[in-house]
Amino acid sequence: MEPLSFQEYICSLDPATLPRILRICSGVYFQGSVYEISGNECCLSTGDLLKVTAVALQKVICEDTETGQTMELPPTFKGTFQPAPAPRGPLLEGNRRRGLTLQQALGRCDGRPQPLLCRALGPRALLLRPVYEVHAAMHLRRDVVKIPSTLEVDVEDVTEEAQHIDFARPLLLSEVLGMEDVLPAQAEILEGPSGPAVFQSSWVLRLRQGQRLLLHGCSGAWRVLASAPGRSRHFLLSSTYQGRLRMRPQQFTGVQELAAALHPGRALRVVVTQDCEGRGLHVPPLSVGDRLEALGLQGHGTRLRCRRHSAEEEEGEELLLPLDMGGSFVEETCSSKKYGLAELLEQQALPCEVRVVSPDPALAQDALGTLPALRLEARLDQPFLVGSFCEEPEEGFEVPPRWMDFSVLLREGPVRPAAPCAPVEELTETFYYRLLAQLPGSAASPPPRPPKPAQAGMGSRGKPPLAPRPSGPAPMGACLAPPVLPQRSTSSLCGQRGLPRDAGTGSDSAEHDYETIDDTIQKTVHKMKAIFPF
Repeated sequence: MEPLSFQEYICSLDPATLPRILRICSGVYFQGSVYEISGNECCLSTGDLLKVTAVALQKVICEDTETGQTMELPPTFKGTFQPAPAPRGPLLEGNRRRGLTLQQALGRCDGRPQPLLCRALGPRALLLRPVYEVHAAMHLRRDVVKIPSTLEVDVEDVTEEAQHIDFARPLLLSEVLGMEDVLPAQAEILEGPSGPAVFQSSWVLRLRQGQRLLLHGCSGAWRVLASAPGRSRHFLLSSTYQGRLRMRPQQFTGVQELAAALHPGRALRVVVTQDCEGRGLHVPPLSVGDRLEALGLQGHGTRLRCRRHSAEEEEGEELLLPLDMGGSFVEETCSSKKYGLAELLEQQALPCEVRVVSPDPALAQDALGTLPALRLEARLDQPFLVGSFCEEPEEGFEVPPRWMDFSVLLREGPVRPAAPCAPVEELTETFYYRLLAQLPGSAASPPPRPPKPAQAGMGSRGKPPLAPRPSGPAPMGACLAPPVLPQRSTSSLCGQRGLPRDAGTGSDSAEHDYETIDDTIQKTVHKMKAIFPF
């Protein structure tokens, strides 16, 4: 067909014949133009193809044939129209009886407006010029393009000769996540991920424009967010991680931290590691070696109810400790059991501290095995896509589309089976804190701290008790490793007074974890030796 203006073509189009494929011809915009359409830029160049899928009437412009004045009619206009008589000729009686709806009147135009009369609009003849919204697909464009029919370009219909052309639609990786019926598949990256990096792995840098991927499907693994206390290193552990873990006792500075660590239905038993002066008759002093069981909050959340156990009293003595009271405590645990990641999460609430005592045998170098402690923060059930590079299909990786979204174009081609993926990914520090802020309960604070008493007491050795930590959750990595005691004395205390075995070396005789013992801890050890001779 001969080229027509876009307006003429759309006005003469029969919607029943859709979809139709149009080619942009040379016209007013010879080399192409960029339009702002529905808030998006749309570039139409000579030779571009449009696949018209729908046409919707937006409005009708009525022009007075005598004065040239115009008005707009909505598509819901209820007035009727009649053909105007030929020029200074009379309107035939037959035509007077035939009223045309707006849609019928537009159907008679056939792309060329004809004079019509409408009593509701006045006595003079009108020309109707419809304005349609045309929905079309374009090659390599994600969204449906919505173009006004009044756009000043010329087009020609090439439906018959272009039926074999595939209008490729880019997809976001997050969209592919919900299209398991098309996976596995090859894909080409059209635009790499933007924003701060998520992982520190080298494969992330290769996710750039033009890179071809193999997308194998969704990963069935869940993840655990972890950090190395005091080392500014953060990890994402997959449930496929095969290393063996051992629980480490938690340390608490002050009663408020102790209260914040309570979990419903889980007992928390600690040992006092620093003398702390009491407060009158109702709050007795705490001495090194005292064993406490934290039970819950009382007094409108201002006091922690505890039970102090001793060898003389089987049931123990009940105490109410103010939350602003200082002190130093270490969790009481003598277990040396080794856990798998899934087994540990079944028995232990998060967060908790562990140590990797047996590295993952599938890893050439397990970075977690070199760390003295690992804090497990939270379990994440974020969906991941398993992928690999076409040129190196033997190295797999897992991408979280909701954190690292980018556009791809699915391609045809063979896809090899999925390769094993690394069970540990190190996170960038920027993304770690961003992710931490998004976790449920991240804004939650420990119980409110009551006002300090007018005069703070002094410790039993003439030293003031440790000041309580600021309100709010403790910063990640702020929990220090437990104090290290000589192995012999630690195991003896574990049997006699319940001091945690992992408060010492945290390992068996075949595993060494030497740390520096400062003067304060050495004095504490000497005092405990004096109280409990070995």
